[in-house]
Amino acid sequence: MIRLSYDEIIAKIKEKSALSEGELSDKVEKKVAQLAGLVSKEGAAHIVASELGIKLIDQLSGRLQIKNILNGMRDVETVGKVLQVFDERSFSSSGREGKLASLQIADESGSIRAVLWNEQAESVKGVSVGDVVKIKSAYVRERNGLKELHLNDRSILIVNPPGETVDVAVAAGASVLQQKTVRKKLSELSDTDSIVEVLGTIVQVFDLKFFEVCPDCGKRAKPLNGTFSCEQHGAVKPSYSYVMNTVIDDGTETMRLVLFRRMVERLLKKSEQEVLSYRLQPDTFQQVKNDLLGNFVKAVVRVNKNDMFDRLELVVQEIYEASPDEEITRLNNELAAAEKAQ
Repeated sequence: MIRLSYDEIIAKIKEKSALSEGELSDKVEKKVAQLAGLVSKEGAAHIVASELGIKLIDQLSGRLQIKNILNGMRDVETVGKVLQVFDERSFSSSGREGKLASLQIADESGSIRAVLWNEQAESVKGVSVGDVVKIKSAYVRERNGLKELHLNDRSILIVNPPGETVDVAVAAGASVLQQKTVRKKLSELSDTDSIVEVLGTIVQVFDLKFFEVCPDCGKRAKPLNGTFSCEQHGAVKPSYSYVMNTVIDDGTETMRLVLFRRMVERLLKKSEQEVLSYRLQPDTFQQVKNDLLGNFVKAVVRVNKNDMFDRLELVVQEIYEASPDEEITRLNNELAAAEKAQ
């Protein structure tokens, strides 16, 4: 089933109307109150779009821009430029061996991860950053709040197809998220924000949390009758994924960063095998935690409202070491521009 998130609905209404994000948020809140809590914010946003005469889904088939790819779609075709190539890895499930690899691709409208399974994973060996790829007959899943394109044995990956070009306004190898994201102070964030860039110092680090996942699809594997079960693949011998929480301080506020798997590896500068070793030897992670304190980081994050604790949390999409010198230069340039404009 195709489903739009609240942020996606608001973004599409903004794109097709003259309303600001604040005005849309007010309309949604009024609609929720008007219907006495009978609809969620997501449902209210759908109603607002309908009342404004805005069509939220423009296209369901044929070649799609990345921004128009929606969770639940099947038989998707798109073309993008390769920004990152991730290592192939093997898995074992119910006595069956398999492989997966992935690419981060982008076009002029956005960026998405493409996950290639089994024989399709071999295709990645011939792909480099900067190549153009055409993907056909893929399907879309959501993982950690982000959409992913998945390629199985029915899918097709064509590298540098003749006549295809993609205009991506980013530096070679850089992330679209990094280049197009607005920087905000932590005190400026609200639950109406979606993807933003933040800067801060790590002031607290929590223990790693490990959890069982299906080695085939990566979804959470649940305990069942002494073994583990995947909703899609049934009984499986689980692999492990991990999540880590830190707190950053930018001088205006403190806020929790939530890092999943690859972002954990990137922040810690450690391989998957090294991170997994902390599951069996948790005491050895204490020094790693201590070493992270005081690190100055820049992160592209998805703003998430944790309803249970009534607080905002930042789910990390990209994270980098921040350079104090670069930030001072940036601040001086902003001050100079502001003075010139007065």
